[in-house]
Amino acid sequence: MRKLTLILLSSIVFSCNNADTAKETTLDSSSTTTAAAVAPVNYPYTIEHQDNWEIGSSDNTMAALNGLKAWEEGKMDQSIQYFGDSVRVQFDGMDKKMSKDSLKVFFTEAWNNYKTIKIKMYDWVSVISKDKSEEWVTLWYNQTWETKAGGMDSLSVINDFQLKNGKIIRLSEYARKLH
Repeated sequence: MRKLTLILLSSIVFSCNNADTAKETTLDSSSTTTAAAVAPVNYPYTIEHQDNWEIGSSDNTMAALNGLKAWEEGKMDQSIQYFGDSVRVQFDGMDKKMSKDSLKVFFTEAWNNYKTIKIKMYDWVSVISKDKSEEWVTLWYNQTWETKAGGMDSLSVINDFQLKNGKIIRLSEYARKLH
């Protein structure tokens, strides 16, 4: 009987001790989580506006996607509707500000080299700066095409669209040939 009482008493003491330990662990881990969330991150590089972005407007995403989709289908009048009166265009080897009319000519001339174009979209994100001064949409996709001469090729593309008042005012494209 003594042995049973001793075992029972030991179990109670250990279980009470474990409950306190669990409670302390819970308090410690929640305070650690809170401290980690508040503590600044020591990045290996510094930038002017660290952690400056919030998720932006789905309307901006729709403007960028609709403009690209119309271009893919060769519908330049529709595509150009999503652009502002003046647009900065940046492609490999090109950085130019042009009017909407000049952009339409540029897009049309580029598209006229193709028989077909197909875009496979992978992802997109719309962001807005915390001070609301800049809005951007980034698209990630693969583009394949057939030229009028019958040649086939493809690119992996990232487009950054800067928008203002719902219109694209800047288009920066980064592309890598796929093999």
